Amino acid sequence: MSTQITTAFVSQFSSNIQMLSQQMGSLLRNAVDVETVTGEKAFFDQVGSAAAVLRTSRHADTPLIETPHSRRMVTMSDYEYADLIDDQDKVRLLVDPTSTYSRAAAAAMGRAMDDAIIAAALGTALTGKDGGTSTAFATATNQIAASATGLTLAKLISAKEILDSGDVDPSIPRYIVVSPKQITNLLNSTTVTSSDFNTVKALAMGEINSFVGFNFIVSNRLGVDGSSARRVIAFAGDGIKLAIGREPVARIDERADKSYATQIYYAMTLGSTRMEEKKVVEVLCTE
Repeated sequence: MSTQITTAFVSQFSSNIQMLSQQMGSLLRNAVDVETVTGEKAFFDQVGSAAAVLRTSRHADTPLIETPHSRRMVTMSDYEYADLIDDQDKVRLLVDPTSTYSRAAAAAMGRAMDDAIIAAALGTALTGKDGGTSTAFATATNQIAASATGLTLAKLISAKEILDSGDVDPSIPRYIVVSPKQITNLLNSTTVTSSDFNTVKALAMGEINSFVGFNFIVSNRLGVDGSSARRVIAFAGDGIKLAIGREPVARIDERADKSYATQIYYAMTLGSTRMEEKKVVEVLCTE
């Protein structure tokens, strides 16, 4: 046998470019209140609750009740993503990567959108006529302590109780954003009854998405607190606002200044804020 036969060996390459595991787009956009806005800043007016006055005599003067007003401000931010593909790269590859790069860019935009929503849910909201007042998250009343445990049925019930105690309209859809670990917590919880376990099992299998009145959204983008407890977020749908200044737009063009390389470019403009403290609950979970 010739010792030079190795020069005829063939290398086989895939004709497809496979995207690695990643969150494909936004998971939270459809769970929050979305509004299209124009301008650098957006203001959202609110009307609070007022109390009726008991009438105590005939022909009494008409009472004048001041209806409480408040306002939340959102500052719009611009997001961009771009990458280049040289013509020489296309020659060296069996497949044009442009479409795959475009999908990766769109996914990155969606993840940035979720990050903005998550930050606004538990962050400081700008309130007042000109947005000059900072309103912190209501830690004292709307935070459930980790207590060295993960997500339990008791914590879910407590989150529901907090929303109910705040007179949050039960007809408004409620959501809870968890990491995969919290689903595991529920499956392993000894406090979950047999019927509840079947529900949680179906939840983990993706057959249903609701439990204890919350629609579950599994995300790997939740942060942790100073004690490394996961900051799970339970909220009413209109308790968080997503203001869209410009929907994600894509442009795929040749760049003459880059030797006519193909540029994949995405951009969007958005902002987010918590609309009402009573409608957002933080559930700390030990992992």
